[in-house]
Amino acid sequence: MIFYDSFSPSHIQTRNLVRMCKSKMGVNASEPTRTRSRRRQNSTKRSPSTSTTDTTTTSSNSNQTAATSSSSSIASRTSLASLRQSLPENPHIYDVSEIRTATNNFLAHRLSSSSSKASWRCTLRGKEVVVFQRKFRRRIAKDELKDRLSDICRSHHGSIINLLGASVSDHIYLVYEYVNGASLADCLRNPKNPNFTVLSNWTSRIQIATDLAHGLDYIHNKTGLKIENLVHNHIKSSAVIVTEPDFNAKICHFGTAQLCGETDGSRDSRAVRFEGVRGYMSPEFQASGVATQESDVFAFGVMMLELLSGEEPLKYRYEKSTGDFERTSVIETAKAVVDGGDGGDVEGRLRRWMDRRLGDSFPVTVVEKLMRLALECVEDEAVNRPEMGRVAGKISQLYLESEKWSANMKRPMDITVSYAPR
Repeated sequence: MIFYDSFSPSHIQTRNLVRMCKSKMGVNASEPTRTRSRRRQNSTKRSPSTSTTDTTTTSSNSNQTAATSSSSSIASRTSLASLRQSLPENPHIYDVSEIRTATNNFLAHRLSSSSSKASWRCTLRGKEVVVFQRKFRRRIAKDELKDRLSDICRSHHGSIINLLGASVSDHIYLVYEYVNGASLADCLRNPKNPNFTVLSNWTSRIQIATDLAHGLDYIHNKTGLKIENLVHNHIKSSAVIVTEPDFNAKICHFGTAQLCGETDGSRDSRAVRFEGVRGYMSPEFQASGVATQESDVFAFGVMMLELLSGEEPLKYRYEKSTGDFERTSVIETAKAVVDGGDGGDVEGRLRRWMDRRLGDSFPVTVVEKLMRLALECVEDEAVNRPEMGRVAGKISQLYLESEKWSANMKRPMDITVSYAPR
C-alpha cells in the first residue's frame, strides 16, 4: 500500500486543481440555482397577487355573467308571465245557473253608468266581472254563435275591455272583465258638482282621444277576424271607462253587435233602427237602422266634440220667451265656432266654446285641428267621413304636438322676490 505525503508539491497541485474545479463548478452551479430560486421566489411572490387578481376578475366576470343570465331569465319569465296573463283566455260558455248564482238571482246591485241595459258586477269562476243582459235582435245558430264568440274573445287590445264569455237563454248574457274606473260621461259631467272634473288638464283629454281612436281603429281594421261588417255600434261616452292614474280609456261592449245579431237581418227592421243612442246616431243609421263603420265614425266624432266641450251631445234648454224647450246640439255649436256665425276670430270663439274647467290652458292650434277632424267625422254623407286608420294617425300627431306644448309650459324661473320697503 503506498502512502503519499499530503504536503508534497504534486499532491498540493492536484488538490488545488480539484478545489479550483470544485469552486468553479460550485460557482457555475450555484449562480443559476440562486437565479432560479430568486425567479421562483419572485414568481412565487408575484403569483399570489396575479392569481388573486385573475381569480377575482374571473369570479367577478362569472358572477356578472351569472347575474346577467339570471336577471335576463327572470326578466324573460316575468315578461312571459305578464304576457300570458294579458292574453285573453278561451271563451267561457257559462250556464245560466252560474249567472243566477253570481248575481244573486239578478237581485244584486245593478250598474247604471256603463249601459242602459241591465248589468251586474259580480265574481264568476274566481274573476271579478261585469255581466250585461241583452236581447237577440236576430236569432243566431248555436254553432255560428260559438264561432263568433271564439273569434271575439281572442281579440285583444289595450284600449278594449275583453269579452270573457257568454250565456244563452231567452236573453244573452255577455261577461266582460271588470275594469276599475269611471265612465267618460261621469268624468265629464258630475251632477253633484258641475264645476269639478277629474279631466281638468289637456294632457288627460288628448290621452283619452288617442286611446279611443286606436281602439276603434283596431276594431275596424286590425282584428284579423273574418267577420263581415265588424262594427262596434255602441260608441258613446257612457260606454268608455277611464282608468287612473294615467287616464287611459277603454271601450266597452266590443262584440255585442255581432253576438246579438245587430249587424244582420233586414234593413227595415224597426227593432234595430231604434237601438242607437240619441245624439250619436248618424243620419243613415236613423233611416235604415243598419250599423256600419261609417256610423261608428260618426259616433266617434260626436264623442270627440263632447270631450272638448264637456257638454252632452244633445241638450235641451228652456226658452222663456217662447215657453218651449230649445234643443242644442254639440255638432251645431262646433260648426258655429268654425264657420264664424257670431263674428270675431276663430281662437276667441274656440276659447269660449271649450270646457271652461280646463282653465283656458290648452294648445289652441291642436284643439282647432282636433275639432275640425271631429267635424269631418260627423259629415252628413257617409262617404265624406274619414276612415278610422286615418283618424287615429292624425290624433297621434296631435298627441305628439300636445307633448311638445306641455314640455314648453314650464313655470318661469327668473322671478325674483324683494323684501325691501317700497
